[in-house]
Amino acid sequence: LGDVYKRQDEAELTLLPGIGDTLAAAIVQYRQENGDFAAVEDIMNVSGIGEKRFENIRDYITIED
Repeated sequence: LGDVYKRQDEAELTLLPGIGDTLAAAIVQYRQENGDFAAVEDIMNVSGIGEKRFENIRDYITIED
């Protein structure tokens, strides 16, 4: 999926394991309010994404310039 933090929209984010419409919307909203993530682990700042869910998606996400 590449750089989910800067380029992916809600529909593309739902392709991540365990990320449905609600969490995809929360990721997009978080980016709009706080800017791009600086590190992959920062996605855990989004409400609903804890360590377990992060471990399930970490191999699918990257940070790119």
